[in-house]
Amino acid sequence: MLRPFLFTVFLAIVFFVAKQYFAAFWLHPGWKILLVFFGSVSILTQRLVETGLQGDRSRFIPLYLAATVARMILGLAFVGFFLFRHIEQRRTFILDFLVLYICYAGFEIWTLTRNLRRDS
Repeated sequence: MLRPFLFTVFLAIVFFVAKQYFAAFWLHPGWKILLVFFGSVSILTQRLVETGLQGDRSRFIPLYLAATVARMILGLAFVGFFLFRHIEQRRTFILDFLVLYICYAGFEIWTLTRNLRRDS
C-alpha cells in the first residue's frame, strides 16, 4: 500500500513544480482532485490484488479483472460527475484524466509484474 501512495506523492511534486515554475497550460486547476481520486483508486486496486495473491491463488485473476473494471467504472463516473457540474477547461481536465489513468494503469501493471516475478 506504500507504493501507490509514494507514486501519488511523486506525481504531486511533479505537478506542483510544473505549476510553480513553468507555464503549465496543460495542467488543470483541479489536478489535486485528480491525484486524490487516482491515489485512492490505486490503493483500492492494490488491496484487491493483494487479497487475490493471498491464500487461494485461483482467485487472483477474477479479482484483478474486477479491480480493472471497477477502476474504469469509477473513472467514468468521476469524469461524468465533473462534466455534469460544468467544470471549466473541460478538454484540459479530460486530457489530464486520461494521462493520469494511463500512468496509474502502467504503474499498477509494473507493480503487479514485480510481485508476480517475486512470487513465482
